[in-house]
Amino acid sequence: MAAGRVAAVLLLLPAAARHRGRLRPPSRRAAEALLTGAGAALGLILYLLAAQRQPLSVTVVLASLHPALPVILGVALLHERVGRGQSVGLIGAAAATVLLTLG
Repeated sequence: MAAGRVAAVLLLLPAAARHRGRLRPPSRRAAEALLTGAGAALGLILYLLAAQRQPLSVTVVLASLHPALPVILGVALLHERVGRGQSVGLIGAAAATVLLTLG
């Protein structure tokens, strides 16, 4: 995972250097980006700790539910409507979790 992050930074650095003047976001956007990056780093660290301290099968199952969380948060906090495809995806994720738990 770390190699992937380093590769992404190395690929983006030349473009960032070329467009240095135009890449200055407003301070609010920069703070939001910093907070998002810190959250992603925290998630990666917690995943690595979980992979070391418990069976990898449990860690992978819980990590695989990541795509369902934004949908659930959107429904709970923003009162968004869930489309048919999202419903199928949520049901599939729940079923897969149950099946993986059963062995």
